[in-house]
Amino acid sequence: MSEVTHRTVAANGIDVHIAEQGRGPLVLLLHGFPELWYSWRHQLPALAAAGFHAVAPDLRGYGRSDAPQPVEAYSMRNMTADAAGILDALGVETAVVAGHDWGAPIAWHCALMYPERFSAVVALSVPYTPRVSSPPLQALKRVFADRFFYILYFQEPGRAESELEADVRKSMRTILYDWSGDAPEGAAVARKPEDARLFDDAPEAGRLPSWLSEADLDYYVSEFQRTGFRGGLNRYRNMDRDWEDLTHLAGAVVQQPALFVVGERDPVLGFR
Repeated sequence: MSEVTHRTVAANGIDVHIAEQGRGPLVLLLHGFPELWYSWRHQLPALAAAGFHAVAPDLRGYGRSDAPQPVEAYSMRNMTADAAGILDALGVETAVVAGHDWGAPIAWHCALMYPERFSAVVALSVPYTPRVSSPPLQALKRVFADRFFYILYFQEPGRAESELEADVRKSMRTILYDWSGDAPEGAAVARKPEDARLFDDAPEAGRLPSWLSEADLDYYVSEFQRTGFRGGLNRYRNMDRDWEDLTHLAGAVVQQPALFVVGERDPVLGFR
């Protein structure tokens, strides 16, 4: 079987780094925050062995892909256009799209906004959420009026970057552990005051869980030390902009075959 190869393609006006393996129908794999193409390192060979062409990009703002400076460059319109642009660059008409974490909403919106290009959708962790009646940040501020919530904390440019980039190895180790099933229950969304920081009272990951090696951690750390976290954080800063931009999706339903997968200890389950 072929090995994972890397190249850069032009998509939606930017350069996108992709990792790919296999031949056959295309499966496009979209990672979340703070992740990279590398998060799909186990799925690439498995899909290739099953007869698919598996492609995992570094999303815009991450890894070896371009990272435009404007916050609005990370809108859902642009994220989905990047995905469709990758299909164009590969000379492929249709693909199955799969996403984890932020990659899941992007995958759902690929299915909604480019139904002729994406024949099926797979989402990990984040279920399909229909358009809400008011801007999402307003709703979060009402729910977390006097409490810390990471999405609200991420809104001010530079604030979260400063904390995350102060010690990238500690940041990545803590995030990957706290949001996993190996962490104590509630570690990822611990109750704390509104003016707290992301890692205040965060449990220490003494020994890495079995699914994460020191070499894995090294790869994430080397990339985020080089790029910082601004690109990934800017996706969170477009939630209200997306709500304003995508009014035409009110009442929209995903028509394609869809698979949703969530772990029983996934903290996102608690949000629903």
